[in-house]
Amino acid sequence: MRGGWIESGPLDEESRIDRAAARRVLVRLARMLRPQRGAVLVATALLVVQTAALLAGPLIVRWGVDAGLVARNGRVVNAAAIAYLVVALLGAGFGRAVIWNVSRTGEDFLRGLRTRVFRHLTGLDLGFFEREKTGRLVARMTSDIDALQELVSQGLVMFVQNVLIFVGTLVVITLLSWELTLCTIIVVPPLLAASIWFRNRSNTAYLNVRDSISSNLSTLQEGLEGVRVVQAYGREGGFIERFEATNEAQYEANIETVRIATRYFPVVEFTGVLGIAVVVGAGSVLVSNDALEVGTVLAFVLYLSNLFEPIQQLSQLYNTLQSAGAALAKIFGLLDTPNSVPERPGAVDLPPTGALEVAGVTFAYGGGPPDTDGIEHPLGPTVLTDVSITVAPGERVALVGPTGAGKSTLAKLMARFYDPLAGEVSYGGVSLRDATRASLRERIVVVPQEGYLFAGTLRDNIRVGDPDADDARIEAAVDALGLREHFESLPEGLDTEVRERGSRLSAGEKQLVSLARAALADPTVLVLDEATSNLDPGTELEVERALEALTEGRTVIVVAHRLSTAARCDRVAVVDEGRILELGSHDELVARGGRYATLFAAWTRSV
Repeated sequence: MRGGWIESGPLDEESRIDRAAARRVLVRLARMLRPQRGAVLVATALLVVQTAALLAGPLIVRWGVDAGLVARNGRVVNAAAIAYLVVALLGAGFGRAVIWNVSRTGEDFLRGLRTRVFRHLTGLDLGFFEREKTGRLVARMTSDIDALQELVSQGLVMFVQNVLIFVGTLVVITLLSWELTLCTIIVVPPLLAASIWFRNRSNTAYLNVRDSISSNLSTLQEGLEGVRVVQAYGREGGFIERFEATNEAQYEANIETVRIATRYFPVVEFTGVLGIAVVVGAGSVLVSNDALEVGTVLAFVLYLSNLFEPIQQLSQLYNTLQSAGAALAKIFGLLDTPNSVPERPGAVDLPPTGALEVAGVTFAYGGGPPDTDGIEHPLGPTVLTDVSITVAPGERVALVGPTGAGKSTLAKLMARFYDPLAGEVSYGGVSLRDATRASLRERIVVVPQEGYLFAGTLRDNIRVGDPDADDARIEAAVDALGLREHFESLPEGLDTEVRERGSRLSAGEKQLVSLARAALADPTVLVLDEATSNLDPGTELEVERALEALTEGRTVIVVAHRLSTAARCDRVAVVDEGRILELGSHDELVARGGRYATLFAAWTRSV
């Protein structure tokens, strides 16, 4: 575990935390580690014993030299050799136990932390995901956890071990000879100064390396993604020059880290040699004056590596500890993010049936708590203003209007993806704020514009509607929508692998899977958020038929992109500028000659 140069990696500005923040992180980490405190205590005890075994080696050599070689006592020499071997084996054995115990405990902690973070993320409201960048969230589960992984796998053990060795060595050599200890300490300040210089310069150098790598990868990605345009206009030479420039910058940044290492490590080596020379010189004087024994001088020489090497290792571990502390702070910040659409204490189940009522609702995006980087998100412009509408059980209502009018926002409020700033949304007389999340998702299901599929089979993706459904129920849901023949025409039927994001299927086929998923969930209220706006001609008719079967007998809210869909609904609500301007049946609104009649006439001409 000791020796060598630990490549701790780049440390950017976000990877630095002050002492107060570090203290808070450590206190919280200690609370989270309470379930593993037994294992932590065992690992600490093992580490102390291992350190004691390492420190005992030079003392045994001292005894063997003074009581054996100098006194010409072969039995003592043999006993010292055996004792040294036993201590070395004990140190190796306890070292192995330390690595195993700490790594297992750390991996157990990281496993639980990953699960906790993912569970928290999946329970947050949609507003959070609109405020946060997906890349930043993925970084929390990848690079930040990797920083902790590096600390757990080797950094923590090496940090504690080097601190124990340094302190233990200082105590032992002081007890052996305070005179030689003073001689040794003389060469420590230059090493400390060099280590501090190395820490500061390496931080800056590694930051430049990270920036140069980012720029180089960005140039590479841009060139590869746009290779068709590059080749079409014969711009290969220009892009090669750009890549050469960023590649040269990365080369220079890496060379600078090498320059820093070549300046630091020779100083460490020279300081060690100087320390040995000082100890041997001073020791020879003390031995010649009978103030010290030869074995003590030899033990001092052996202890010098235990004194200088920890300083070198700790200076290199600084980046790892800082990165891990900053990573924990970011993860804790994510875990502290509250859900803006929580389930209230004492929430009740929604009734099996009832009217869906929107009463005086006003809404604006934004607001909520700061994101994981502490950035505030003030409320944006008002999207809906004092909107009221009641959808009776079994009624079909279409929401139509221009882009940005607030149709999809109103539909999402009806499904409680958000809570309104003012007003109330209720179902069967129960406010959605007071409903249990399970009953809410059981009663109201949303089919989005894009049929999102997960890696797996068609059957797996349909089962998302009800994880407890068996194959018979899944096939019954498919049959109810008349999709059995289409799915069986695929290579493996319902067991066809759809690949990542459903790349094996067309947009229309993805939507068919979404509809089958909704049929399996069997909701009372169905919200269709422009579910027919992104179809391919080959599956358009099948999707329309499946929708007719799916909506039969249910309360349906349709965000209608095609006014032919609105014409088949019981009522149409015209939404514009955040308000419901017209509400009535298709025939009534056409006869009225208002906003809807104008929209329908324009749509008819375009068709």
